[in-house]
Amino acid sequence: MFLEYFKYLCTRYTSIRMGKDLLKPNYIFESSWEVCNKVGGIYTVLSTRAKTLQEEMKDRIIFIGPDFWKEEESPYFKEDKSLFAEWQWEAKEQGLNLRVGRWTVPGEPIAVLVDFQPYFEQKNEIYGWLWENYQVDSLHAYGDYDEASMFSYAAGLVVESYYNHYLNKNQRVIYHANEWMCGLGALYINAHLPQIGTIFTTHATSIGRSIAGNQKPLYDYLFAYNGDQMAGELNMQSKHSIEKQTAMHVDCFTTVSDITAKECVELLDKPVDVVLPNGFDGDFVPKGAVFTRKRKAARKRLLEVANALLGEQLDDDTLIVSTSGRYEFRNKGIDVFVEAMNRLLRDRDLKKKVVAFIEVPGWVGEPRKDLQERLASGQSFTTPLDVPQVTHWLHNMSHDNVLSMMKYYDMHNHQDDNVKVIFLPCYLDGKDGIVNMTYYDIVLGNDLCVYPSYYEPWGYTPLEAVAFKVPCITTDLAGFGLWANSEFGGRYGEIEDGVKVIHRTDYNYSEVADAIKDTVAKFSNMSQKEVDACRKKADALSKKALWSEFIKFYHEAYDIALHKAEGRG
Repeated sequence: MFLEYFKYLCTRYTSIRMGKDLLKPNYIFESSWEVCNKVGGIYTVLSTRAKTLQEEMKDRIIFIGPDFWKEEESPYFKEDKSLFAEWQWEAKEQGLNLRVGRWTVPGEPIAVLVDFQPYFEQKNEIYGWLWENYQVDSLHAYGDYDEASMFSYAAGLVVESYYNHYLNKNQRVIYHANEWMCGLGALYINAHLPQIGTIFTTHATSIGRSIAGNQKPLYDYLFAYNGDQMAGELNMQSKHSIEKQTAMHVDCFTTVSDITAKECVELLDKPVDVVLPNGFDGDFVPKGAVFTRKRKAARKRLLEVANALLGEQLDDDTLIVSTSGRYEFRNKGIDVFVEAMNRLLRDRDLKKKVVAFIEVPGWVGEPRKDLQERLASGQSFTTPLDVPQVTHWLHNMSHDNVLSMMKYYDMHNHQDDNVKVIFLPCYLDGKDGIVNMTYYDIVLGNDLCVYPSYYEPWGYTPLEAVAFKVPCITTDLAGFGLWANSEFGGRYGEIEDGVKVIHRTDYNYSEVADAIKDTVAKFSNMSQKEVDACRKKADALSKKALWSEFIKFYHEAYDIALHKAEGRG
């Protein structure tokens, strides 16, 4: 199986048929749990890619997501009852509860939100059909499996209804399902509308993420793991089963990086057909004077929060460092980030004060009223607040991983500490009660971003950082880190390149922490001219990861799927 993977790698970049026309879809339906539902990195993948596809397809790209909002107003969706009005009426007659409108992201593509709750009544029949036709094991389902499956089934019905109303075999149609949550819909389309080409993208294998999250060594033993066996051991049978069977039966199976492609071979027993790296849309980044103004505003706000919490007067010369992403303590490298900041406290090469923010959403209770009062007063303070490590109270203060690790290392942000670590445990949506600025308005205020991931199929956070001209530190266990190294000619990136890529293994945690510490200290010694050059190189690298550069891999996936669909007659 591994030989198949290497054969794939050898032909990957030459497989895009040079000088030969690719089959192009007339319509694309793309489903995801994160369409108009901002909960994770896939939202960023789809929402930033939407503009590029919308420009190509001109309202013939239709995204399908879950309708959580019902009659409430969604911040990500604008309903338009005139869009496909006749079909909307017909779909409702068929029992489909859906809303049609625009996804409020650049490009404003058409989105259909569907209510999946009614299908819970048919759950047993649906799972029975899945088993009989595709041997998907739903017996061990728990948690979000049922919810995701009912949405995915509803998404399949939406496509079937739209296709029967507007389309026919003369149109080339693609159905693109993202993650195991949308696998059922892809299998439904595969069975009921074989003339549609199906694509399935796993952004991370459920078993790979689970192995890493359960403190098991993933990479050194990847060749020895049996995906089905591990699914039983980790109580992941149903998620693994739908993911594996979808990969086996769709026309084109894809993932987001070479590192995850290896996982697919070993854990799903299926090599991918195409790697679809995650790009970025440059329209999210402000230009010129607006960028400068926003960067100043971000730095001012972050330092105001730090000063009010710590009772200090940290000035603009302070090095602002951050890590962010999903709260996966080990997988995202949050543990090694705290370790590195603790070691940096005693590093004699550090030439500036550092305030390091950990921006990951925890189990938030409420914003701290004492901190809000200090911020509102506009005054300066010389004494810290109690627990000067956190901006929001948590429901699990005594059991939170970040706070527990800081307590273990006696990291209490003492006045004489040159490195202060602040946990910002909320979504930066502009309404958190403390910072009150969105993530994209805050990230550009950093001097340096650190993402020392252990498990990271791609790595949107480092890509976003460099897109906002912020140099970053990542690892070669992140798809983005491997891609960056390839752009540097196969060598490991250094901070002077805009991205420092650290070699990480199952067992070199301490070396990674030291490498982060040394890089931050080194950065603190750089002249303004050197920093400006570093920021310029980060920006230049990000330009190579725009969707305009990466969309060609999607065209290859569409071509593969359409050829197979046409082969079925």
